[in-house]
Amino acid sequence: MTAPTSDAPSAAHSSQPPEQSLAQQPAAPGSPIPTEDPVPAEPAGAHRWLIIVAIVLTGLTMRIAVSSVGAVLTDLEHGLHASSGIAGLITTLPVIAFATIGFAGSRLAQRVGEHRMVVLALLITTAGLLFRAVSAEVWIFAVLSMLALTGGAVANVLMPALVKRHFPRQIGLLTAVYTTSLAVGTTVAAGTTVPIANAGGSWRFGIGSWALLTAVALLPWLPTLRADHRRPGSHPARVPISRLARTKLAWALVLMFAFQSFQAYIAFGWFTDFFRHNHLSATEAGILVAFFSGLSIPVSMVIPTLAVRGQRRLVVGLSVANVACYLGMFAAPVGGAWVWMLFGGIGSGMFPLTLTMIGLRSRDIATTAALSGFVQGAGYLLAGTGPLLVGVLLGFSDNWTGPLVLLLAAAMLSATGGWYASRPRYVEDELSTA
Repeated sequence: MTAPTSDAPSAAHSSQPPEQSLAQQPAAPGSPIPTEDPVPAEPAGAHRWLIIVAIVLTGLTMRIAVSSVGAVLTDLEHGLHASSGIAGLITTLPVIAFATIGFAGSRLAQRVGEHRMVVLALLITTAGLLFRAVSAEVWIFAVLSMLALTGGAVANVLMPALVKRHFPRQIGLLTAVYTTSLAVGTTVAAGTTVPIANAGGSWRFGIGSWALLTAVALLPWLPTLRADHRRPGSHPARVPISRLARTKLAWALVLMFAFQSFQAYIAFGWFTDFFRHNHLSATEAGILVAFFSGLSIPVSMVIPTLAVRGQRRLVVGLSVANVACYLGMFAAPVGGAWVWMLFGGIGSGMFPLTLTMIGLRSRDIATTAALSGFVQGAGYLLAGTGPLLVGVLLGFSDNWTGPLVLLLAAAMLSATGGWYASRPRYVEDELSTA
């Protein structure tokens, strides 16, 4: 074990858990929270690589139902005779799915098992992707889109728990693996859906073709299903979300996650408009936003692996990058555009950092899954208001000062949550007194 960093006190001088060791501590005396094996055995040999392949493929699928639709949204509107308002509703479905399934996903997984839940969700997603591509009515397309989003929504919640179950001593590395896969899948789906649609002769072929990837992604999970079998007389550990809602640490992670995602939704939905407002062409604005989005790939590779050594400095550094981005956009929106998008892309590392901290701030797998569901369920509900608020502000005044102030406030709120959550401890310690 290496020496802890300054923001991770050593076990010899503190009752808080050292970040450098991912071995789980025993539960606090008298804690009413049921726990599973505190340090699950890591898979070996071929089984280890099978799990890694499953994590990578699932990561690739987590946003394809979203970004593939965005790429052909205009064609979709014409093909389904949908108004712009209905099209806007379709683009808000991911937030609804991620929030609702976020709250329900961990509870369902406690009943049926995490691996079974992932396989079932990927099956539903595959069907949703296929059938929505051939739907003739816009309302049917919307319903099937909710099914298509199931896999990503379930993976959002269960990936931290599955990483902790199979790789308890490599949480940072494996979180980096799946968040990087998520970023790659999002970027590739956004960039290749149109060429695929052109090759197949229809936007329907473009969005439906991604069902092949989700079908392939569920295959390596199949041999893991037996891990969900419980011993006779055993009972699954359950951590009610209502209990988590009474802990400061859970709410700090919600604050961190919600307002980072709040910023991201505004960036993806409105930054092109910002640059167009400042007299850049549509092509130039699109390239800048694509650069911002693409930075999530290297950032996702680096941040989780650094996070296991301590998070406070990362919270400060990433938050400063976000603040610099928004101040720069206000002061020199065109002249420094590439620099501001670089800072914003680096600041987006708060997203994989939060996902890593969910695993680091919980002792056992059941608590990890419940904490993930609570943080992401509440977080996505708050985050979804971001683009709406920007639209309202721009409706009152065709001026970007208000939205940039809103983004600065969001960055500070995310930093505040991250600062509190970065002090090494476990949520179970707060649950025992909640």
